[in-house]
Amino acid sequence: MKLKLNPASVPVARKLDLQARRYELARARQLARAWAETLPEPRRRDLAAIFTQRAIESYRDHACPNARLSEPFSQPYGKLDSAIEHLADALGEEAACLPQADALYQLTGLYTTLLARRERSAMGAFYTPPALAERLLDLAGEHGVDWRTASVLDPASGGAAFLIPAARRMAAALSSIDPVFALAQIATRLRGLELDPYAAWFGQAAVEIALSDLAERARRPVPIVIRVADTIEEPPSPEFDLVVGNPPYGRVPLTPDQRARFARSLYGHANLYGVFTDIAVRWAKSDGIVAYLTPTSLLGGQYFSALRSFLAAEAPPVAIDFVQARRGVFEDVLQETLLAIYGCGRAASRFQVHYLQLADGLEAKLVRNGTVALPVVRSDPWLAPREPNQAKLIVNAEQMGCRLSDWGYQVSTGPLVWNRFKSQLKDKATKQTLPLVWAEAVTTDGRFIHRAERRGHSPFFKVERGDAWLVVDQACVLVHRTTAKEQPRRLIAAELPQSFIEEHGGVVVENHLNMVWPNRGPKVSPATVAAFLNSESADQLFRCINGSVAVSAFELEALPLPPPAAMKGVESLVSRNATREQIEAAITALYRQAES
Repeated sequence: MKLKLNPASVPVARKLDLQARRYELARARQLARAWAETLPEPRRRDLAAIFTQRAIESYRDHACPNARLSEPFSQPYGKLDSAIEHLADALGEEAACLPQADALYQLTGLYTTLLARRERSAMGAFYTPPALAERLLDLAGEHGVDWRTASVLDPASGGAAFLIPAARRMAAALSSIDPVFALAQIATRLRGLELDPYAAWFGQAAVEIALSDLAERARRPVPIVIRVADTIEEPPSPEFDLVVGNPPYGRVPLTPDQRARFARSLYGHANLYGVFTDIAVRWAKSDGIVAYLTPTSLLGGQYFSALRSFLAAEAPPVAIDFVQARRGVFEDVLQETLLAIYGCGRAASRFQVHYLQLADGLEAKLVRNGTVALPVVRSDPWLAPREPNQAKLIVNAEQMGCRLSDWGYQVSTGPLVWNRFKSQLKDKATKQTLPLVWAEAVTTDGRFIHRAERRGHSPFFKVERGDAWLVVDQACVLVHRTTAKEQPRRLIAAELPQSFIEEHGGVVVENHLNMVWPNRGPKVSPATVAAFLNSESADQLFRCINGSVAVSAFELEALPLPPPAAMKGVESLVSRNATREQIEAAITALYRQAES
């Protein structure tokens, strides 16, 4: 089905004109970015803010001259030269030809676009396209948010991507009452918190433009709804029906006090979006909704295992949309993303999955694909289909309780970090060397070939005193540690045979490979484990767990597997050197049998 994200019907000719306008605006943004790259670091942030402020004011003058903008929360220092002032004015004028939601997204996002990439990444600031913001609010409405009465908070409001459509929905729901009262209601029920004072004002200005008609009828200014605050340190009050947003992301160092405060949702390194998810639950009412746009790594990464346990207990998911277009959704970002609705105080149950593919800023294609369940161990990866054709496999896999540990295996990383042992890398074999196994030794068609063909790679490693911990002396399965979603296969595996190990007296495995090795009497042979990992079923299952380019030991150990006894047929095929197609068919049949 086509999901309309803008209520207006847009004729074809109008769409073509909008595309041309967006193209011209994109060109102007590129010019602005090129200019920003020439700025000295101490002045860049302030000048980026001045440029953005001028562009927003130009847009106001051309598109909404009745809008009254509040004073900036913090005044940036500096002055633009006349040519750059003209560019900012032109950007605002060009944006005036776009639908307002699109224009405000383009303009508020200018600020972060003009920052140095390092600073932008440190802030974790990537603004949300209107189509995604509208869809997330639609989902919130479907799950109980009433715009006539709802109180709404965005704890990382940035350019007000969610506050703008939330304000519009509130205004529409209150259209039958006195404009003064409607504006007062919005002032009471809509809140944003933002650390950066410049970004906070750009968001506030955008809300003021969006509500300018209501403010004009009320003959009052739009109230201040965004406050400059450090959300991590802000004492939460559970008073909001909806906590919504696209939280910042990236690793963040926490103080001992902060780690203690968020201990319930932390495992290892803290990520900003994980911390902000915990924070969202603290601000929501006991029966409130958390609606967040986050990377899909939340569903599977080991660092989010505690967060998954916490959410399952306190605010389990009730709906998830996977955003299928990885490129072009956020500028400079390749993260896979999802929209999620969490229901505070609800019991965990099967939840709805959709796929959302953006066509443009006005429409998105929405595909519904049934429901999925949380795992029994809530901290385990949450298995959810990323493509419609994976849904049946997931339903079948949910019935499988075995994991690699039940087959008698565990996973660890190749022990050699080569650049710490450069002097011991050797091009020729001697009595003191062992074969060095790099990732290229595992071919994409599942074979092990000892080779070192890439620049800087040597085929042998000189073992010195104290290096015994680096030596692998038993057969195992090697798996590439890094693969991308776009590759034909995410799991690329091969058996490291015992015969090769015995021939050389051991090997050294480099850090870009995982080792799946028997830790007690294995119930399935290494060759069969390799054949399974190279199967289409295993590859699709892994895609339904993983949300990054890393192939982690944690995720491999979480793959749902048939019981060892059920693998006897596959074991027989592998031992008889059956074709890959025959082995594939046997593994596929095992997952189909689980359904019955």
